[in-house]
Amino acid sequence: MAKPIPRVGSRRNGRISSRKTGRRIPKEVIHVQASFNNTIVTVTDVRGRVVSWSSAGTYGFRGTRRGTTFAAQTAAGNVIRTVVDQGMQRAEVMIKGPGLGRDATL
Repeated sequence: MAKPIPRVGSRRNGRISSRKTGRRIPKEVIHVQASFNNTIVTVTDVRGRVVSWSSAGTYGFRGTRRGTTFAAQTAAGNVIRTVVDQGMQRAEVMIKGPGLGRDATL
């Protein structure tokens, strides 16, 4: 019989860890994609791996209200609040798109 393959991260070998609380990234890149219908804010590390993300639609804004400046400001504030708790000190902002949320997220 073949030996069973050990599962990585199972309780048996004691490798349980919370990855979100374990990472400390001092410098991050904030990508803002502002379209006319929605604003998506993604926070990545320098290598491009996503740390956290948010959009106006995830916070209950539906229809045409997703494209407003207030919805973009709410999405950006919530995602940045979670990342600052993880240890962000510096950030570079990349803005893309013609939407109303371009200036509100800054």
